Amino acid sequence: MRLLGNDTDAREVLQEVFMSLVANPSQYAGRGALTTWLYSATTNACLNRLRDARTRRQILERSGPPEPARVETAPDDAVELRRLLARLPEDLARVAVHHHLDAMTHEEIASIMGCSRRHVGNLLARLAAAAEGLS
Repeated sequence: MRLLGNDTDAREVLQEVFMSLVANPSQYAGRGALTTWLYSATTNACLNRLRDARTRRQILERSGPPEPARVETAPDDAVELRRLLARLPEDLARVAVHHHLDAMTHEEIASIMGCSRRHVGNLLARLAAAAEGLS
């Protein structure tokens, strides 16, 4: 809900994640806790939805009629955050969500993302550099 900004999209993503797990249970390899896998899969699905929405807007702007104006119910900062996340590479968007929105430690992020704490630090440094470039 915090990433997508509305309850309907959040529920759809959650349903998609669980349906995906039912259809293909082997995607959860059992290397960590199921809740960790669910959290990571849900975050990825939300980020993918944000990117897909951005891609659709770009295609419509180039080839179709303008998209009807929508009234945003989220604060301006949240809308801008979603736009920025959609523009970042997946690994940077994930580390941004985990670190800045969920206030996770480097160790927690490393566990969720399946990498080292040092790599998390490197990703956060790249994120800071990318944020300056997007501003």
